[in-house]
Amino acid sequence: MDPSAPALPEIADPVSPPPPPASARFPDAPPSARRAAATGPARRPGGSPVPGETVPETTARLRPAGDSRRLAAPRETPAETTTRLRPIRSAPPSTPAAAESRTGEDTGAPAAAGRTAPRRPEPAPARPTWSPAPPPAAPTAPDPALSWSAGSAARPYVSFAEPEAFAERRRPRIRPRTAAAAACLVLGLGLIGGAVTGTWLTGDGTEDVTGDTYTSAGTLWHSVPVDQLFPRTVEGTGAGPGGADRTWTRVAVAPDSGCAQAFDPLLRKVLAPVGCRRLLRATYTDATQSYVTTVGLLFTKADPAAMSALARRFDDERLDRRNDLIPRPYAAKGTVAAHFGDAQRASWTVSVVTDAPVVAFAVSGWADGRTVDSPQPAAEAARSGATTAPAQAGLGNEAQGLADRIERRLRRTIGTATEKPS
Repeated sequence: MDPSAPALPEIADPVSPPPPPASARFPDAPPSARRAAATGPARRPGGSPVPGETVPETTARLRPAGDSRRLAAPRETPAETTTRLRPIRSAPPSTPAAAESRTGEDTGAPAAAGRTAPRRPEPAPARPTWSPAPPPAAPTAPDPALSWSAGSAARPYVSFAEPEAFAERRRPRIRPRTAAAAACLVLGLGLIGGAVTGTWLTGDGTEDVTGDTYTSAGTLWHSVPVDQLFPRTVEGTGAGPGGADRTWTRVAVAPDSGCAQAFDPLLRKVLAPVGCRRLLRATYTDATQSYVTTVGLLFTKADPAAMSALARRFDDERLDRRNDLIPRPYAAKGTVAAHFGDAQRASWTVSVVTDAPVVAFAVSGWADGRTVDSPQPAAEAARSGATTAPAQAGLGNEAQGLADRIERRLRRTIGTATEKPS
């Protein structure tokens, strides 16, 4: 092989298997004869053939047209038994002209006219390969300066940044007390509004109720049974002297009548401004039948203003304590009260009711008919420490206690009579 001439690489298919050794191509002929027949006589570096040597067909160099020089191929050695592969560039030629120039580049000689080098298949684009992350570095010893045991000067100081301020307007914060007060206000307004609405719908105004109650109370004398106004038995818990209990039993009921015979002339004159519509009376006795008491209800013709004026006069002039203004008893024949007359009156009380056209009164005395020289008002006879005969006998408690119970029942009856069905 001529050392001055460059060696031509073989043009072979990268994926084709390597050619068999030269000795295996023609098994019937000797190696030298087979080489001579295939390639012709070999030549020396000057161009003369070498006797007994042949140039393999696969190593013949390409030459340009008109060049008669033939370059001798290198001698085949036993170690070179495979086809040489040349490196493939990353950007193969895309046009025939580029392929032709590339062929000239690879072979070191211009491409033959009219011939084009065989195109090799374009390699597939390389896929990106994944490479594992590098292994973590070996742990190192912690920095003593960052330890909590180090001094305050050695420890790092960490501070938190201020939060970003937004232009957004903050909502006003409502305090619990303000919320509770607002809730109470709303609830109160709701209750008041409900009450006003209910009153408007049902027509139960305050003025109307007062007027209806007063008017209805003036008609109870003929619309309510006598047992409701004067029950057969009245319990007086704590009504006796020293808080003792009392029980009164009805012994007689006077027929409803006028006021001509029921009051002394002076007391009738005091009651004349309010008039006398009807008078109801009943007589009771205690559990021992030692005392008798007459209780009465005078239904007047007056309006609320006249009744209020009468009540003020009794309070201002103390008319309920004058001995010449005592009501008369009802002495029913055939009862323990048969001897209960004007001379047996021991204690009394008079009460002017302002929310109804009624004057309530009571007068008590002994059941055996004994007379009393100095009657005493119930308010004074029931006072603790009183030493008069009516006070010692408890007659002031009898009159005051029974009058209070009958007046309470009257008020309850008025309320029941004026209630409207729901």
